[in-house]
Amino acid sequence: MTSPLANPSFRWLFSAQISSLVGVGLLTVALSLAAYRIGGVDAAGQVLGLLLALKMVAYVGLAPLAESLLSGLPRKSALVALDVGRMALLVPMAFTTDIWQIAALSFLFFSFSAGFTPLYQSVIPDVVQDEEVYTKALSWSRIAYTLEAVLSPVIAGALLTMLEGSALFLVAALAFGGSIAAIMMADVPQRPEVEGKKPFWQRASRGLWIYVHTPRLRGLFLLNFALSLVMAWVLVNTVAYAGARLGDSERYYPILMAFYGGGAALGAILVPRLVKRIGERRSMSVGALSFAGVGLFFALWAAPVFSLLAVIWVGFGLSSSLVLTPGGLVITRSASKADRAAVFAAQFSLSHAGWLVAYPLAGWLAAQLSLETAILLLSLLSMAVTFVAMRVWPANDPLHRAHEHPDLPADHPHLREGTASGSRHRHAHAYHIDDLHPRWSDGTA
Repeated sequence: MTSPLANPSFRWLFSAQISSLVGVGLLTVALSLAAYRIGGVDAAGQVLGLLLALKMVAYVGLAPLAESLLSGLPRKSALVALDVGRMALLVPMAFTTDIWQIAALSFLFFSFSAGFTPLYQSVIPDVVQDEEVYTKALSWSRIAYTLEAVLSPVIAGALLTMLEGSALFLVAALAFGGSIAAIMMADVPQRPEVEGKKPFWQRASRGLWIYVHTPRLRGLFLLNFALSLVMAWVLVNTVAYAGARLGDSERYYPILMAFYGGGAALGAILVPRLVKRIGERRSMSVGALSFAGVGLFFALWAAPVFSLLAVIWVGFGLSSSLVLTPGGLVITRSASKADRAAVFAAQFSLSHAGWLVAYPLAGWLAAQLSLETAILLLSLLSMAVTFVAMRVWPANDPLHRAHEHPDLPADHPHLREGTASGSRHRHAHAYHIDDLHPRWSDGTA
């Protein structure tokens, strides 16, 4: 089995992801229209900014807490419950008339999403256990994210020819109903057993503890942050560039973003072969440096023709997938099965913290300086962060590491898992930060 789609459970879970992404995409458009309906011309931007800020607060602050709260539930039941919650919240959104109502409902919705997404991500490597097939599954997932970003506005536009803007909330609710049905059909493995029940705050912070003590995960965060610095310019300022430099934002903005989406899909297709050939670290570093390099080229090229802009935006999209797609594989290799959900939650929280910095920075620099100067500075900063990431994440980073356990008795179950030698019980295995391995090993101990 070389394709993840040959796995029935993955097919159902992937179908659930697509339905969920369509729902989120329609919700994004519906929230924008609701902000205009509630705030009017003068306050629409402030209302939408408030809603997006609440989204980031929920994602950054609640993801690790949600994972800990859900740890006692079967994963299938938890996923269904979170989708039911999101679907139920979309119905009253269609009838809200006050800012505080839409803000409260949105925050609850994003809180459920902060629990759903990392949990879903942690399930996939248990469903698709072959590493090569799992890498392809990550590519399919990245393609789905990319197509959602490109197609959701198109789908919403088609629906708006027949429905009022508030009805998009109800259509989004139907999409989440499809996600629930697909999850119910999937065979979701039970959670790995965890010995001993730790206090809530220890469980809530466990993913972050593992994250900060694992060099490759610290490098993963820095590479994601490096990407977000320049990618935020693309997501925030492409519409302004299309209007200010090309003279027609309504015409050229969707075309540029379509080229971006095409490049991202192409990059996701190439990732499995690239990772197999050069590894995750080099693939992600190449992607981050390429994105920044394209940004520098764009900033320094005087008045590029549209055909060149198309190539540039394809390059942006392709480079982004080289960074974003392998992240799940890095996390899966860096945590035990019992800790994967917690580490995925930590990654979800930390990556959005990076975006929380990058989005306003991209907008502020463009407003204070110019569009080209902003991407020039952000590209240089991105390159600097990428080089720091390459220092933090060593090039020689074996998964199996030799280490010692002088404090463990000879009959300890952990030592019976492999051949331990000497009085200090030296042995080697796939190394993860956990209770028995609280410090990183360089493999020489």
